[in-house]
Amino acid sequence: MADATFDCIVTGSGPGGYVAAIRAAQLGMKTAVVEKDSIGGRCLNYACIPAKAVLRSADILTEIGEAEQFGLTLGSVQVDYQAVQARRQKVVSTLTGGVSGLLKKNEVQVISGEASLLPPSTRRDGIESDQDRLISVLVGGSTLTASTVVLATGSVRRSIPGVALEGPIIGTEEAWALPELPKRLAVVGAGASGTEIASGFARLGSEVMLIEMLDRVLPTEDEDICRLVERGLKRQGLTVLTGTSIEDVQATESTVSFTYRDQRAEVDRLVIATGRAPDTEALRLQEAGVELDERGCVKVDQAQRTSRRGVYAIGDLVRGPALAHKASDEGIIAVEDAAGRQTHPISYIDIPRATFCTPNVGSFGLTEQQAKDAGHDVVVGKVPYGAVGGGTVYGDRTGLVKVVGETRYGELLGGHIVGSRATELIQELVNVRALEGGVPELARIIHGHPTLSEAVMEAARAADGWLIHG
Repeated sequence: MADATFDCIVTGSGPGGYVAAIRAAQLGMKTAVVEKDSIGGRCLNYACIPAKAVLRSADILTEIGEAEQFGLTLGSVQVDYQAVQARRQKVVSTLTGGVSGLLKKNEVQVISGEASLLPPSTRRDGIESDQDRLISVLVGGSTLTASTVVLATGSVRRSIPGVALEGPIIGTEEAWALPELPKRLAVVGAGASGTEIASGFARLGSEVMLIEMLDRVLPTEDEDICRLVERGLKRQGLTVLTGTSIEDVQATESTVSFTYRDQRAEVDRLVIATGRAPDTEALRLQEAGVELDERGCVKVDQAQRTSRRGVYAIGDLVRGPALAHKASDEGIIAVEDAAGRQTHPISYIDIPRATFCTPNVGSFGLTEQQAKDAGHDVVVGKVPYGAVGGGTVYGDRTGLVKVVGETRYGELLGGHIVGSRATELIQELVNVRALEGGVPELARIIHGHPTLSEAVMEAARAADGWLIHG
C-alpha cells in the first residue's frame, strides 16, 4: 500500500467506525477505514450479532417447549448444535457483507492493517502550515495522512486477577463460537453478556453455573427487574450464585476446576464475562499526544474531540456504556463536528440498554434507587404483563413494566421492562423522553389492543395515579 492522503481516516470498522466513515463520506470527505481483522469489527463478527443469532435458536427452542400451552402437540426436538453455529456464521456473513457493500457504495476506501498514530510534527519557527495540521497514521509500512482521524478500535477481553484466558478458560467472544456444545459451563460475571451466555447455553442443553460477585444478577439494573430475571434464569435450570467469587482456578487441556463457597467444581469451559478494556495499545496514544482519563479511556469532550486537534475517539474507547448504538451515534457526532456541523451532545443516561437473556430486559434512565439518591420526589408505576390482554394472549404474564417519574413536573426519569420483547418495548419510553413528554403524556397516548405495549401505558397511568388495569 502506498502513502496516501484523505480528509478522514477511521481506525476500526465496527458499528461506531463504519457509521462514522459513511457519514463522513456523505458530508463530502474523502474517507478511509483501517481494519486489522474483518469488516464489522468485533460486534458483527464475534459479539453482538453472533450472540443474538445463537440466542434466537435458544428462543425458538423455548417456544417449542411451551407449545402444549397453546394446544399444539409436537414430537421430540433435537438441538443440532453444528447447524446452530452454521446459521450464526451465515447471519454474520450476511451482515458484514452488507456493511462492506455500504462502504463501497459510499466510496469509502477499506485498508487492511493495524493503525498507529504518529506524533505531531514540530517546527523550530513555531509557524504551523497546512501540512503540519495533517495527522499521520502508520499502517504497515505506509503513512496515511488526514485532517480528521476517528479512533474506533473498540475493546478487548479482560480476565479476572490471576486467571489467564487460555485453553478452556475463554472470553465471551469465544463462547458464542464454541465448536461443540459444552456439557458443563460456568460463567463468571452476571452482567448483560454473562446472563445472555448462561441463558442461551442452558436452554440449548448445557449444565450452567452463573457466578456473580455482587449481590444480584444484572447488578446495574433496577432491583425489581433483577429479582424477576434471577427467577426466570433459575426456571431454566441454571445454578445462580450471587455474592460469590471463585478461587484456585486450575485448567487442563479440556476442563477447568475452581473453588467457590468452600466447594470444588469442574466444568468443560469457564467463561470470563466480567468486563472489557479499551483497545488502545497499538494506537500509541501517549506518543501521539492523546490524553487518557483516570479509567484508561480516551478523554473526549461532548463533540468526541480528544486532546489532540483533529483526532476524535468514540465507542468503547471513551466514557459511557459500551454499547454499539452509542458508538454509532458518537461516530456521527465526531465527523459532523469535523465538517463544521452543529452537533448534539449525548445524554448517556438516556441511552437504551438491552439484554437478550430470557427473560429479556430493556431499560433506560435512572433506577428507582438512583432517582431517590439524586433527590427527586419519586413516583413509580408498575404493571405486570398479565394485567393487559396481550400478556395473556401471547403467553407471558410474568413480565413487568416499571416507570420511574417525579411528582412536580411529571418528568419521566427512567423505564425498566423485563419479559417478552422488552428490548423492543423500551424504545417507546426512550422516545417519549427524547420528545420531552412525561408520565402524564405517556398515560394518555392511545395504544393498540391487545398488545404488550399497553402495559407501558398502564405503568404510566399507575405512576400518574389512575391505573385502570391492575
